[in-house]
Amino acid sequence: MMQKVVEGFIQYIHDVKKASVNTELSYKRDLGKVCDYLTAHGVTSFADVREAHLEGYMSYLEENHFSAATISRNVASVKALYHYMLREGIVTEDVSAVLRSPKIEKKLPEIMSTQEVVRLLEQPSGDSLKEIRDKAMLELLYATGIRVTELISLKITDVNIGMNFIMCRDGNKERVVPFGNVAKQAMVRYIDQAREAMMEGELSDVLFVNCSGQPMSRQGFWKLIKHYAKKAGIEADITPHTLRHSFAAHLVENGADLRSVQEMLGHSDISTTQIYANLNHKRLREVYAKTHPRG
Repeated sequence: MMQKVVEGFIQYIHDVKKASVNTELSYKRDLGKVCDYLTAHGVTSFADVREAHLEGYMSYLEENHFSAATISRNVASVKALYHYMLREGIVTEDVSAVLRSPKIEKKLPEIMSTQEVVRLLEQPSGDSLKEIRDKAMLELLYATGIRVTELISLKITDVNIGMNFIMCRDGNKERVVPFGNVAKQAMVRYIDQAREAMMEGELSDVLFVNCSGQPMSRQGFWKLIKHYAKKAGIEADITPHTLRHSFAAHLVENGADLRSVQEMLGHSDISTTQIYANLNHKRLREVYAKTHPRG
């Protein structure tokens, strides 16, 4: 019964709210765990859920050392579900109103220096099909700041080489992201010299393929970036998301306005993008303290 309600809610946010795939999966995962907890405690209908049940679930998350961010996301998921159930008449009372999100200490993201980025991007410099592809993927990721799932989901038709932009899709949302000439050169070389040879006769519209001609996976790209980071002598723990953070931080550092960066990153709320401005202010304060004679 409860699972059916959750499925109806997921369908609602897909059809009406036009939620992204990642958002739908997040809600489904969080609410699935809530249902499991309630069922284990003898509750099989949302009509029977009381404030104490929900508070008990949040206490369970805390006792099992889930992070404040995870608990906060679960609170938001439960509240969104109750908003939907009230709207649909499934429940008559919002018992989730008692829930409060824990305070989350916002950590500034790890970013690479421009010198580290250059070292990383210079690593795949050979003429093998794999290195030509790797060069194109790394250059495009840093040039656009897109998510790794968006990178590996790109279709060949999503790339406009002549106008230097890609069409990026996240669920039902689309955005146009420009890229520069260095990324363009790497992309042209990959498309002209490597992609068809790597596909080995496979028919696919996916832009980036692995050595078997199949679509590149998240794990495959994760291993790729770790390999080149090690080769570049970068000691920090570099992930694909590090390049996204670095893309945004370097744009802001060089004067890009937050609205433009927000649009390129695909953030729905500019407060998420604001963290890169905070990062820039922090760096400026550090430079001031080190270099001003009365700092």
